[in-house]
Amino acid sequence: MPRRTSPVTLSIPPPDELEQVLAALRSWQGEEHPVPLHPGDLGWHHLRGAEATAAHLRLWSRDSRPAALGMLDGPDLVRLALDPDLLEDEGLARTLAEHLTAPEHGVLPAGRASVEARSAPALRRALHTRSWVEGDAWVPLRRELTAEVGQASLHVASLTEDDLEDYAAVHRAAFDSTGVTAQRLRTMLEGPAQREHRAASLLGRDESGTAVAVITAWSAGAGRPGLIEPLGVHPSHRGRGHGRAMCLAAAAWLRGEGASSADVCTPRTLTGAVATYLSAGFRALGDARDLERPSG
Repeated sequence: MPRRTSPVTLSIPPPDELEQVLAALRSWQGEEHPVPLHPGDLGWHHLRGAEATAAHLRLWSRDSRPAALGMLDGPDLVRLALDPDLLEDEGLARTLAEHLTAPEHGVLPAGRASVEARSAPALRRALHTRSWVEGDAWVPLRRELTAEVGQASLHVASLTEDDLEDYAAVHRAAFDSTGVTAQRLRTMLEGPAQREHRAASLLGRDESGTAVAVITAWSAGAGRPGLIEPLGVHPSHRGRGHGRAMCLAAAAWLRGEGASSADVCTPRTLTGAVATYLSAGFRALGDARDLERPSG
């Protein structure tokens, strides 16, 4: 008789368990199977605070051990990471597909919705059988960190209390968004993904001392891929190589932390962003596509 596996349970982790969730997510990061959800994604989400971050997480467990983690990145998109030992686990894939498809499970609302789950072949097959279709194209990029990283052409330094307003202003201008403030940055810096020097938010200034670009580098631990996200250059200072300089600075920081590579993923439509990463020594790994649940 086939060996029976324990059922998979779905929960929303409480805020005081974020560190344990991050520990599991760090352990899943590897070069062989790129994971579309990184500890840095949760770290940046922590701009909103621990309670909001935890509320946007969905944790699937088997025998009290994490098996998959989803983060709601907006109302109709979930970014999903699986334990790499379970990528071909058909039972887990069926449960995840059912929970992602049926709104009553509390993962995605009714109507059109998307999941980012590259490197999860069993889940993608299960979703296809439920009429999910290929969605938007993303470009995963990676820079290996075995060799020294070139020098940045900007003055780049880690974020301090005195820099918070400048960092926030550059980010708001770069993304035409009002969501990042000095207070939210303080909240992020106090979060579990930033503790023990697991991340570095960097601010770039030009020769006049003007703040022109920002980036954050996120470590998952020595020997594992790091993430650089987000990268922003003030619109008034674009076209001068500042984006490339910030990528180099972030990659150098990750190399100093023992990361195996620096990773980033950006929409295929952002051709300027792709070109910036390529100019900084990153290579494209081949397009990855979301899966979409049709609205009908």
